[in-house]
Amino acid sequence: MDVTKNAGTQEHSMEEDGPEVHGDAGRAERRRRGALLVTGGVLLVAVVSTVGALGIGGGGGDDGKAPGRTGQVVRVTRATMTDQTEIDGQLGHGPEVPFPVKADGTVTRLPATGSVVRRGGTVLRVNDRPVVLLYGSLPMYRELGVTQAGGTEATGNTQTGADGTSGARTRDDDTAKGGDGSTTPSPPPAGASAGRATPLHGMDVKQFEANLSALGYSGFTVDESYTELTANAVKRWQKDLGLPQTGRVGIGDVVYAPGPVRIAGTGVRLGDAASAGPVSYTSTHRMVTVNARADETGWAQRGSRVTVDLPDGHSVQGTVASLGSDAAASDGGDAGAGDKGTGGGSDGKAATVAVVITFDDQTSLGRLQSGPVTVRYTVKQRKNVLTVPVAALTALAEGGYGLELADPENGTRDDGSEGGPGRFVAVKTGLFADGKVEVSGPGLREGMKVRIPE
Repeated sequence: MDVTKNAGTQEHSMEEDGPEVHGDAGRAERRRRGALLVTGGVLLVAVVSTVGALGIGGGGGDDGKAPGRTGQVVRVTRATMTDQTEIDGQLGHGPEVPFPVKADGTVTRLPATGSVVRRGGTVLRVNDRPVVLLYGSLPMYRELGVTQAGGTEATGNTQTGADGTSGARTRDDDTAKGGDGSTTPSPPPAGASAGRATPLHGMDVKQFEANLSALGYSGFTVDESYTELTANAVKRWQKDLGLPQTGRVGIGDVVYAPGPVRIAGTGVRLGDAASAGPVSYTSTHRMVTVNARADETGWAQRGSRVTVDLPDGHSVQGTVASLGSDAAASDGGDAGAGDKGTGGGSDGKAATVAVVITFDDQTSLGRLQSGPVTVRYTVKQRKNVLTVPVAALTALAEGGYGLELADPENGTRDDGSEGGPGRFVAVKTGLFADGKVEVSGPGLREGMKVRIPE
């Protein structure tokens, strides 16, 4: 049995004047005291006078018994008590990231906001050429292709020279005629074999080839070398895209992202020049972002479990995925009022950091794509402790708190006399949570019946 608390303190004594009140009315984080706790405090004050007047626990009565009570009878139970704190969050798809589009020209097609693009899909079209999404962490920073020895670009059976001319290769390209009409082989350029293309090497090549293979194209080895075999596979890919089959991949032909993306928005219109970030994206998975106070992030350890209350009324379990490393001034109205000099900027507002919470089961979130949520995290937990309703506590005349026993089977008093109706057993209070309180003391056991005073 779990007992949950929406209070801001971890352990309380009934001798406190009352709950501490912060002036953070605009803060995202708020702590609530249960109505039962306040009610219990009022009841205890009233009971103090009654108990003191009756001399209960003070040894003034003839037989130590108080007049009969007619309050509700409850049992002492064993449970796990949890002290939780609430903080506001926002359900969405995470931060927006602009695509580093490097294609030059005019935007001729844009994606729809909210649409999902996967590997091999078109992010947008520039000059009516598709800009294709591939997966990876390295950006596209150069053109990919094989080069002919001597600085020419090889494209399978044709080659493009440095002057831009191209033509079919013939056997005569690899020979030179002598003065008598005979032919002799041309010497190979330094560092290259005669008539052979020079592969392009690098981790960006391996990243591209891994994507090409994942799209179903074969006939090459996924490694760090862009060879003629890679160029042949690229030609087949280009044919399927409706592009000229050059065997080379331009710097603006593809963009990389970590995985499938959800289109968050566009920063240009049809007919505009393609810019550095004409389209932005987010993750396809829903997540919650919380702006937590920078000085209160002990709960936000990577992997920590939290409870998220959704706008539709049901709750789901989430996991802290990341804690931001950059703090920003809170933008919440009066946030931080009364807290100047404690974790905030010069204007007195508390600094916050972004906490991202993810979900293993996306279906548990229902159909909602965005909206305000409440995140609950555990501050303190007491397992397997004895508990009673706060209202069952009675202030004793000699100090401290006690429980009124409701039947003669409830053990003995501290002085060895028999317990029973109207007799009290002293207890020590611990954690308060959701209208209940942790209690302990000699002779107290699970299942005992105690009376809630009227």
